[in-house]
Amino acid sequence: METVERLIRSTQELLWERGYVGTSPKAIQIAADAGQGSMYHHFSGKAELAKAAIERSGAELRAAAEEQFTEGTAASRITAYLRRDREVLKGCRMGRLTSDPDVMADPVLRAPVDETFAWIRSRLAEIIAEGKKSGEYPKSLDAAKTAATIAAVLQGGYVLARAANSAEPFDLAIEGLIDLLGAVS
Repeated sequence: METVERLIRSTQELLWERGYVGTSPKAIQIAADAGQGSMYHHFSGKAELAKAAIERSGAELRAAAEEQFTEGTAASRITAYLRRDREVLKGCRMGRLTSDPDVMADPVLRAPVDETFAWIRSRLAEIIAEGKKSGEYPKSLDAAKTAATIAAVLQGGYVLARAANSAEPFDLAIEGLIDLLGAVS
């Protein structure tokens, strides 16, 4: 694996585990098995590398979601998305960044986080709209509000699971949401 790839991958993992402040250039270099010169040859500093890592995490999250969003009924696609394999106790790579004050205070670092969540909500709203058109969901269901609710329950499920140190609260929230979505069809 190329040095740039190792640096980005290592930064993704460290941001997920430690946050921005806890991710030092030295920790990145050690995790990536790269020297200081290599890091600064490819990136101007920690902020530029963190931006690349956050953008990569967002792209990977969108690609993973799109795998479930492509085939089937609206309800089956949303259910597949909600039930897909996740490292629940580690939390969402993007969601965890929203509680990082340094990421949220920096418009450059915050932008890919916001863009990723906006894409998820938009894509969910499109699928819900398709479900309304096909008769799966009632015409009165607001696609944007429902998409935001799905995203919020998913992110909240991560928080509850991490607090309990158990995937059970996450699983209950997801299955409860699936039940609610089924009840409106």
